[in-house]
Amino acid sequence: MFRAFVTFIQSGFARPALLLIVGISPWSVSATDIEPRSYSNIPVGMNFLIAGYAYTKGNVAFAPSVPIKNGQLEIHSTVQAYVRSLDIWGKSGKIDIIFPEAWLSGQADVLGKPRAREISGFADPLVRLYVNLYGAPALSLKEFADYKQDTIIGISLAVTAPGGQYDSTKLVNIGTNRWSVKPEIGVSKTWGALTAEAAAGMFFYTDNDQPFLGNTLAQNRIYNFQGHLIYSFGSGIWGAFDTNYYTGGRTITDNITADNLQQNWRVGGTLALPINRQNSIKINGSTGIYSRSGSSYDIIGIAWQYRWGEGL
Repeated sequence: MFRAFVTFIQSGFARPALLLIVGISPWSVSATDIEPRSYSNIPVGMNFLIAGYAYTKGNVAFAPSVPIKNGQLEIHSTVQAYVRSLDIWGKSGKIDIIFPEAWLSGQADVLGKPRAREISGFADPLVRLYVNLYGAPALSLKEFADYKQDTIIGISLAVTAPGGQYDSTKLVNIGTNRWSVKPEIGVSKTWGALTAEAAAGMFFYTDNDQPFLGNTLAQNRIYNFQGHLIYSFGSGIWGAFDTNYYTGGRTITDNITADNLQQNWRVGGTLALPINRQNSIKINGSTGIYSRSGSSYDIIGIAWQYRWGEGL
């Protein structure tokens, strides 16, 4: 299967928002999320515009039943997003609205013969709502100046809609032709300049009723765990060491379960650099260190963020 992954960056966190998929063994790109500071507190009433780019390159493993070997891909991805921080019954929260796009080129051996494929288009749009239930009250920008983080516990719900490019007659597509939902819980704890974070989520998928070479394509849930160590250097500069593990996600085509259980570890890093009060840049990268299926790819991304709101 071919996949792509792009990183979307919002004030205090990095958010992957892109999905390239084939009809054989799809998983939500969110399973590969490596996103520090997702549950950090920010002042309410703030708005963020984000434009990002990511480059992905690596090898891809197909299901054993598919006569495709030695898959290689190269992806150029962009993302545009809007984020709004919220006051949700006195708790801080935010909503993300994300529109990703990608240009993919790849090659593989099909029945022993080399084949190439190029494709471009929009991926499935994503909306996600965060609410910090403990340790992060809703504060104005002026009140936020006196806020000091200790322990934060939050939840989120992400929904991906089937709005991306999809052609059921092709093996490689950018969209998924299905819905996905991901509930998640996260914990963040700060000791001075150091913050530790952990999050656990679960992905649920509707069926794709127009898969390649089949009548229906279903997928079991995927379990996702990630952790981060974040260090603040002062003046708005911070860096993070990130890790991610996900497992599950066997696919079922016309009631036949494939031997494609996902078990993957990724590690990466993020660096945030403010330019001025309204603008900042984030750079991040990640690589796979273990994959049950044999997939291994590297990602490097950069994003620009512009923020505005009352008091800025």
